[in-house]
Amino acid sequence: MSFFTALWARPPELTALSRYTIACGVFYLLTGLLLFAGAGPIASVVAAVEGYAITDLGLMRIAGMAVAIIGWFYILGGRSGATSFALATVVDRYAVPLFLVPVWWLGEAPASLALSFAVLDPVLATVALVLWLRQPR
Repeated sequence: MSFFTALWARPPELTALSRYTIACGVFYLLTGLLLFAGAGPIASVVAAVEGYAITDLGLMRIAGMAVAIIGWFYILGGRSGATSFALATVVDRYAVPLFLVPVWWLGEAPASLALSFAVLDPVLATVALVLWLRQPR
């Protein structure tokens, strides 16, 4: 089996939870690429709307790259069909506010970026948890 054949292999039938994990991965991948490629314009919008000046576009691009890589792993993890992977994403998404809210509270990140992920990630985690609870065992 070649590297790429093994990389793209997936079970014949994916659960709703696996398909949801893939969809979240696509969202994270695209969001990360947007943050990476659009760091300058996004920083300008944040400054105009919130009055918060993002002065280090390099760090914003690094964050975008990290989010895009997370998306890639969500896509591949979802394609594996492994319930354990999908449930691991529930845990990490519930942890996101524990890190982002203090960063925002200290004034180190704009509310539009920090709080949007701090709210969105637990919502996405809850949907994944509900999908898992509805799966037949």
